[in-house]
Amino acid sequence: MRILSRVFSSLRQPLAVLALCVLAGCAGLPVIDRDDAFNGEAIPLSSGTTLGRIAATSLPSPELSGFRLMPLGTFSFDARLQLARRAEVSLDVQYYHFANDNSGRLLMRALRDAANRGVRVRLFLDDLYNGGQDDFLLGFAAHPNVEVRLFNPFCCARAHGLPARFATSFPDWGRVNHRMHNKLFVADGAMAIIGGRNVADEYYLRSMNENFIDVDAFTVGFIVAPLQALFDRYWNSAAAYPLTAVAHSALSRTELMAQFDELTGPAHTPAPDKLASNDILGYGPIADDLDGGRLGLIWGAAYVFADHPDKPFDDPHGELAETSVTYNVYEAIRMARTEVVASSPYFVPGKNGMALLRSLRARGVKVTLLTNSLAATDEFIVHVGYSRYREELLRIGVDLYELSGRRVKQNMHPFLFGASLGRLHAKLVVIDRKTSFIGSMNLDPRSASVNTELGAVVDSPELARELIHIIDIDRLQSAYRVRLSPLTGQLEWLSMDDEKEMVLHSEPDSTRFLRFKSWLLSPLIPDELL
Repeated sequence: MRILSRVFSSLRQPLAVLALCVLAGCAGLPVIDRDDAFNGEAIPLSSGTTLGRIAATSLPSPELSGFRLMPLGTFSFDARLQLARRAEVSLDVQYYHFANDNSGRLLMRALRDAANRGVRVRLFLDDLYNGGQDDFLLGFAAHPNVEVRLFNPFCCARAHGLPARFATSFPDWGRVNHRMHNKLFVADGAMAIIGGRNVADEYYLRSMNENFIDVDAFTVGFIVAPLQALFDRYWNSAAAYPLTAVAHSALSRTELMAQFDELTGPAHTPAPDKLASNDILGYGPIADDLDGGRLGLIWGAAYVFADHPDKPFDDPHGELAETSVTYNVYEAIRMARTEVVASSPYFVPGKNGMALLRSLRARGVKVTLLTNSLAATDEFIVHVGYSRYREELLRIGVDLYELSGRRVKQNMHPFLFGASLGRLHAKLVVIDRKTSFIGSMNLDPRSASVNTELGAVVDSPELARELIHIIDIDRLQSAYRVRLSPLTGQLEWLSMDDEKEMVLHSEPDSTRFLRFKSWLLSPLIPDELL
């Protein structure tokens, strides 16, 4: 999700925002005593916990990592609940967006319940979407065994929306524009969940209006300890601030806890619907495996990486550092010999990306890319940037597909979107049908040089086959194939509707005004802002 588009699309009271900016001109973040007491370390895996015993029993070899893909949001959400409810020692939770909606409140209550059992809970959130949520978060943090920290918090106008918070932080723009996009959930140092999903209804098929098509991975084994180390790196970073240092409330601690209990109770937070018996890959709920004491997973060699918390400040020119997620993913793609298949909801290849794609095609590597159509994207400005590269991508031979929100609704495959609009959100790459990337990184300039990201590269042909199957469901059943007309050289969108090939000559499912706006803004928005 892009900051500038969110700020300007929600700007309703510019004079009030300007006044706030003037009033807060001398405000800033508090000075934090970052001594040994501020630092913290993950609790290592212990075979004394139930989750630890199950992980150890399931592990065929200590150098391997096990994975279960979760393409269905309902199963992905339940996996988080199961880990929170079964944890005995620690929960380390890190997200870009943790909404105060049905899903967010239900998971937050499960984390609170774990803390009440004596589990140490560390919650680390990016601060972009926390406007007006201080009392809710303070109510959670007021419980014993809970600590909440914020990444790059806003100092002022915390009860207001993005325009006010950015306006009051204008002198500090370089810092607040830098956001933590990581998604990570670790239980008892034994099991973890990584991928593209935040915590909000639209990521778990619980929104009535729109839902994201995404993929997470449940994982155990060798990979978990490095994930814990990456969490600690952020938790102890200079960009981390205790929630209580920047958020304040007129309510007492007791009142905050009582309000939290009411908001997260059944009257305000209904439980999710019962899970289906299995997902599109044939897996049942993870609870079945946990109850049975052994996990059915795909095993392979894997390594994880995350951007340095201070990435853009270490490298102000935006060059790809060797420690960055984008660099590691590009290096893995560069090794491709036959095929690259990628899914990226926000795709703006830029100079580096186009150079990589040209080199792949020059060596005869087949490249297939799935992204959002103009009508399906939730980030119009990003699509404007992507559209500038579309014709050149097709000319060099990239197979290009754009997800259609309308066709997602018509897809009878059991993604269970119902009448809601489907938007692509999965960030996946499969190389030579044996090496896979799954994580939080989009193929765009913001992921490369501004936001922090987290991801894993896995060497497993079996996992690669499952990811290809997931991507193909959307690519072949819910997307348009984009091509250059053999007669006119203009863009065309192809689909199969009722077993008949349909050829469209303008951006499908979009209004004339939306297409005009895209054409008008295309030359005005530089890639660096995307």
